[in-house]
Amino acid sequence: MANKARILVVEDDVNLLEGIKSVLEIDGFDVFTAENGRQALAELHKASREGPGALPELIVSDIMMPQMDGIDLLRAVRKEERWINIPFIFLTARGEKIDMQRGKQLGVDDYLVKPFDPQELLIAVESRINRHRALDQAHSAQMGDIKRNILMILNHEFRTPLTFVVAYADMLSDHEHSQLGDAELLTFLKGVNTGAVRLRRLIENFITLVEFEMGEAERSYAMRRTSITDLKRLIEMAKAAAYSEDTANPLLITVAQDLPKFNADPVYLQSAIVQLIDNAVKFSAPDQPVQVKADAYDGVIQIRVIDSGRGIPEGERAAIWDSFYQVNREEFEDQGSGSGLAIVKLIMNLHGGGVICESVQGEGSTFTITLPI
Repeated sequence: MANKARILVVEDDVNLLEGIKSVLEIDGFDVFTAENGRQALAELHKASREGPGALPELIVSDIMMPQMDGIDLLRAVRKEERWINIPFIFLTARGEKIDMQRGKQLGVDDYLVKPFDPQELLIAVESRINRHRALDQAHSAQMGDIKRNILMILNHEFRTPLTFVVAYADMLSDHEHSQLGDAELLTFLKGVNTGAVRLRRLIENFITLVEFEMGEAERSYAMRRTSITDLKRLIEMAKAAAYSEDTANPLLITVAQDLPKFNADPVYLQSAIVQLIDNAVKFSAPDQPVQVKADAYDGVIQIRVIDSGRGIPEGERAAIWDSFYQVNREEFEDQGSGSGLAIVKLIMNLHGGGVICESVQGEGSTFTITLPI
C-alpha cells in the first residue's frame, strides 16, 4: 500500500502495544502510541497543533484501560470537529459484548477481538484506511464540483444583473434628469429594477440552500407549519413573486373546488411554486401560457406547473433536481443558478411529499409536486 498512513495505537499492555507498533511499522506505517485515553487525547492535541498532516488517519484503541477507557476516548474524539472523521478500531477481549454495543452507538468503525494475529490486524487497518481515503477523494471531488459551479454562477449569474444595475445607474448619473424624457428615464429605471430583482432571487435561493444545509429549514418548518385553506391565493402570491413587469407569458391558474385542507409551511410551499413558475416561464417562448393546476388525487394534494418549452431529455430528468445542475448549460446559456428545482425537492422532502417531472422534447414539461393530506 503506497503512502502508508499515520496511526495512533492506544493500549495499556506495554508488551502488546510494542507488538502492534512493530507489526505496523514493519509494514511501513508511521505509528505513535499512548497507554491510555488521556495520553491519547494529549497526543491528538499535540498533533493538531503541528498541523493536519500530523493527525492520524486511524486510531486503534483498547477498550479497558486505566484513567480513561476506550469508550470515553471515542466519545471525546467524536466531539471534536477536527477529529470526527478519523476511523476508529477497537481492540476488545472476548465477552465484552456490552462495550462493543456502546462503541457501535458512538460510531466505532471496526473491532479486533484479542488474541488476533498480525495478518488480521493489517487487513483491518488497511481496509479502514483505504475506505477513509476513498471517501475523502469522493468528498474532495464533490467539493471541487461545487466550487466550480459556485465560481461559474458568481462569474455569470451575479455579474450579469450587476452590470444591468451599474450600467443604467451610470447612465442616470451622467445625465441631468431634466434632459431625460419620461420614456428614457422609465427605461433606465426598469433596467436597474430588472437587475436588482434577478440579484435578489439569486441571493434568496442561496440563503434557502444554506438553511437546508445548516438544518435551519426543519426548525422553520416546525414553527410555520399550518393548515392551508386557500391554495389559490397562495399560488397567486407565488405568481406575483415570480413575474416581473416584462413577463409576457399568461399564467392560467386552475384550483379544484372543495379542495381538502392540508398542513404545510406556507412560506416554503410558496417558494417551491415560485421556483416552478419561474422555471416554466424561463423555458417557454414569449406569449406562450404557463398553467398551474391544483387538485386532490389518491390521498395527496398535487400541484402541476405546465409549460410548452423545449422539454428535457429522458436521460437528464433525474439530475435536474440536483443543486447547480442545468441541462446543456454551455449550449443554451440559460439564466439562473440551477438551484431552483433542487430547492423544490428539498421543500417537498421536508413536507413528506414528492416531485415528478414529465416531459416531451420539443413540446414542453409538466412538473408536479405532491403533499400528503
